[in-house]
Amino acid sequence: MHGTPHVVSDVMTHAVATVDRETSFKDIVRTMQEKKVSALPVVEGEGRVIGVVSEADLLPKEEFRDSDPDRYTQLRRLSDLAKAGALTAGELMTSPALTTPPDATLAQAARTMARARVKRLPVVDGSGTLRGVVSRADLLKVFLRDDEEMAEEVRREVVSYLFPPPSSSVWTEVRGGVVKLSGHVRDTSLVPVAARLARAVEGVVDVEFDLSGHERSS
Repeated sequence: MHGTPHVVSDVMTHAVATVDRETSFKDIVRTMQEKKVSALPVVEGEGRVIGVVSEADLLPKEEFRDSDPDRYTQLRRLSDLAKAGALTAGELMTSPALTTPPDATLAQAARTMARARVKRLPVVDGSGTLRGVVSRADLLKVFLRDDEEMAEEVRREVVSYLFPPPSSSVWTEVRGGVVKLSGHVRDTSLVPVAARLARAVEGVVDVEFDLSGHERSS
């Protein structure tokens, strides 16, 4: 499927703001504000990711500023209480970091984000070195693909394979990301297969059909 951004490296942000273990609490907040991000990779050496510090890691300091938590809260939220007293990224960060490789598919990255309920993932190579960051917004870029570009992909990868002429005659149209296949096909049992394959084309929002089977002569 030529031209389709299949993997994380196609959509990720390459220029990434980072902090190191010794970055102070205040400098973390300042960097987040300046870069307009909600989380920062924590790196060491030549850029190896050792953790991530997020807004959620910073909030306990404010939450417990004037409170004296009871014994139950202390036991239940030991990690948050530790972060409330933390001063550096090394003390605040979540480690090991949840990451994704550059060659992960967009679907794989989306599942990882959804399961972990995070908004962005550091992208690391085989040695754990930071190569970029992919966000929810990056993954949604595929839905900005041109309708005609997607229509051509559906024609090439789906229609020509399942419904080749002259036994079938199928027209492909895409409007607002919705694929519509219309015409006549030799084998209507292939329509569910076509639906699955068309929906797998990145950027497709939905698939509609107006297909009928050829009548067979007795």
